[in-house]
Amino acid sequence: MKKKLLLLLLSIASLFFITKQTIFADTFSIVSDATSAPFEFKDSDQTYKGIDVDIINNVAEISGWDYEMTFPGFDAAVNAVQAGQADAIMAAMSITEDRKKVFTFSDSYYDSKIVIVTTSNNKITDYKELKGKVVGVKNGTVAQGFLNNNKEKYGYTVKSFDTNDLIYSSLKSGAVDALMDDKPVVQYAINQGKDLRFDMEGESVGSFAFAVKKGSQYEYLIDDFNKALKEMKENGSYAAIIEKWTSRDADANGDSSKKATPLKETYKLVSDSSFAPFEYQDDNGQYVGIDLELIKAIAEHQGFSIEISHPGFDAALNAVQTGQADGAIAGMSITDERKNIFDFSDPYYLSNIILAVKSGSPITSYKDLAGKTVGAKNGTSSYQFLEEHASEYGYVLKPFDEASGMYDSLNSGSLDALMDDEAVLKYAIEQGREFDTPIPGEPSGEYGFSVKKGSNPELIEMFNNGLAALKENGEYDKIIANYLGEKQSQESSVDETTILGLVSNNYQQLLTGLMRTLGLAIISFAIAIVIGLIFGMMSVSPIKGLRVIASIFVDVVRGIPLMIVAAFIFWGIPNLIESMTGQQSPINDFVAGTIALSLNGGAYIAEIVRGGIEAVAAGQMEASRSLGVSYTTTMRKIILPQAVRLMLPNFINQFVISLKDTTIISAIGLVELFQTGKIIIARNYQSFRMYAILAIMYLVIITLLTRLAKRLEKRSN
Repeated sequence: MKKKLLLLLLSIASLFFITKQTIFADTFSIVSDATSAPFEFKDSDQTYKGIDVDIINNVAEISGWDYEMTFPGFDAAVNAVQAGQADAIMAAMSITEDRKKVFTFSDSYYDSKIVIVTTSNNKITDYKELKGKVVGVKNGTVAQGFLNNNKEKYGYTVKSFDTNDLIYSSLKSGAVDALMDDKPVVQYAINQGKDLRFDMEGESVGSFAFAVKKGSQYEYLIDDFNKALKEMKENGSYAAIIEKWTSRDADANGDSSKKATPLKETYKLVSDSSFAPFEYQDDNGQYVGIDLELIKAIAEHQGFSIEISHPGFDAALNAVQTGQADGAIAGMSITDERKNIFDFSDPYYLSNIILAVKSGSPITSYKDLAGKTVGAKNGTSSYQFLEEHASEYGYVLKPFDEASGMYDSLNSGSLDALMDDEAVLKYAIEQGREFDTPIPGEPSGEYGFSVKKGSNPELIEMFNNGLAALKENGEYDKIIANYLGEKQSQESSVDETTILGLVSNNYQQLLTGLMRTLGLAIISFAIAIVIGLIFGMMSVSPIKGLRVIASIFVDVVRGIPLMIVAAFIFWGIPNLIESMTGQQSPINDFVAGTIALSLNGGAYIAEIVRGGIEAVAAGQMEASRSLGVSYTTTMRKIILPQAVRLMLPNFINQFVISLKDTTIISAIGLVELFQTGKIIIARNYQSFRMYAILAIMYLVIITLLTRLAKRLEKRSN
């Protein structure tokens, strides 16, 4: 019995020892792709080989690793590490910001590019040639992200596959017209005699690295890998592996020193007025931002002169279409629809859109938006994205014309979330907006400089050359970092969180806007009085034809909203003239605003004049005419003097209305008092205080005018 008990105890001890050794053994699993030669692939001897396999073998030998390497495929490998079913991944995986949230990466062991690939008898030298074609790509790769981000721009269709062999088979059979893959993978296939070619230099997509799950117990493998990789590079074994599996291609350099010849002494460019950090006014009233720094640097490099105005985004685009400007740089996304109207430069900024919620909000995913109200600016990539997914996630989409009002709505609680460009939101948060961005952003396209289609091709060429030069000499990166870097400082020398601070720091811009508002109101009202008197007299004329003309004028002008009248004059008429004559005839925004306000005010004054004349007793006209006095003399000497007394208070009231209506003219880009306030808000996001200041300014002026009207009314009585 004792022997049996002793044997049992020995067995248990042995089992515990073996189990303990197994649990604490330094053995781990590495997963990889299955078909991504020359990085990993199964050779004719049914053995997996390639760059990744050789590097891991060498690293393991140097580090003393005990590992098992399997090849489930890229997607399955990534998911296995995330789920804890594998401990590390070595699969030609690019280092990206999104992946760094999930994985801890080693130092890079290979820098790669992605290229467009066709069969040898087909040649594609530009992405534009892919329009209407089907392009294959492997699921979960950087190439897939690039193609999806640019498919609307170039008009191709993306078809995704799980493995490389399926992609290349589809290309061979004609199921896809082209594919995109890593350059070394393509080059290896060509070296193996595959019927393939690539004629474009490709896109730099970053670097490949070994990785483990972030926060896992295997993060020590990263240090081991980095030390071994460094040793391999020093002893030449790394270079031997790369040389074994790849051929070396010299990268072509762009001709950044090339310059086009300006055809104009000065190019008139337009931009947005309040789209920080791309364009906005600083606390000195000067326009600054990424777009402005870029275009100024490009103009200096290429040797052409520019004159920039800031009418706002919609007005800027319309100004280029009507020939009032030569080009636009306004954080403008390149879309297929816009390419029908504009010619675009090379992209100068890759944009993301991102959802923002008020700090402390429980919203952490798109599914949490069910039954909520989400805001976005009209006509933007954000609005388009939200519109496409509204039924999927069950939220209500609310459009806005500008960012400050939308941000205020989120802050006040009338919105549950909003979506905007990531750079713009980042700037707003830095300026004190208490927003969170709980969901990773969505790629939304690229920003480009634009000209009217078929016009100023030399301007596009100069922009592209200058942009290439700025990227090459590092100036481009400095400009971007200046506005989007972590050490960015846009603080004002004056505290703008108080009304006093806002006024003291912006009084010059506000006074300029006020003077422009008063000038616009006074000039347009003076013209409106003349128009009103003419049509008012016509409306009481004994001649029926004149009465009909006056009636039509009043009905038409009063029946069309003032904003539409202003837009028609500023944008519509120049387009009409160009379509008829072939010549561009732009109208100045101040002139267009003056005409619109004059016509609108004239229609209402005509009714005031008619009412004033008809308020004079009809018997006075009859008595005068019976004494042989002419109609004209009777009106001038008897009727009008009495009517003017009756009309005068109404004239003052109409001037007050015209003064208020100047805010509507800001829609065509005129920077009057209201637009000036919005521009200041775009910099500091102090909307409540700024609108309070504007309200007080308008209130003071209009109160004075109203009291003047009452005093005149008392005197006339």
